Amino acid sequence: MDEGVIKFACAWEPGPPAPIEAVAELCLWRDRLRDLGLVGHDVAHDVGYGNVSVRAPDGTVFVTGTQTGHVAHLGPDHIARVTDYDIVTNRLACTGPVEASSESLTHLALYDACPNVRAIIHVHAADLWAHLRGRAPTTPEDVAYGTPAMAEAVADLARQAPLGGVLVMAGHPDGVIAYGAACGDAGERLLGEVARVRS
Repeated sequence: MDEGVIKFACAWEPGPPAPIEAVAELCLWRDRLRDLGLVGHDVAHDVGYGNVSVRAPDGTVFVTGTQTGHVAHLGPDHIARVTDYDIVTNRLACTGPVEASSESLTHLALYDACPNVRAIIHVHAADLWAHLRGRAPTTPEDVAYGTPAMAEAVADLARQAPLGGVLVMAGHPDGVIAYGAACGDAGERLLGEVARVRS
């Protein structure tokens, strides 16, 4: 099983935590999603799943750290700041107390594609994934998670709805992405879909 495992070349430099004012909403939404089981830790395979990122007004991207799904209450100590990246060559540099999540390059490709997007949420929900697959914008089944191909496929779909939306990662079972102008925007889009599927 390679789910939840970083596939890009990661240059991580330990550094100070993110400023709380830059990541407060990210932390609140991530904890809310964890409480709902949409982000968390797969005990059977000992891997975390789901992640959240925000893009600050100056363009800095903050993303939840890899393997932090087990953390009950996320704080700045569990967040990485992206300092450089190249999607084509599958590499990323980050700093902070933790390394960036395994899906970071997909987040960054979406940000590149949609300048007005400021928050991205990636969750795992089998029922939501199955219901939305093929109904919502969906990546090809043969595109694996954590690869440049997935990053590019997600960016291509996002360009069709550049202000926000929900999309499905067909080659990443249970993987669903919501994005928008802020965490609240992306989160409410996602929870609206969850409510429709589970009502």
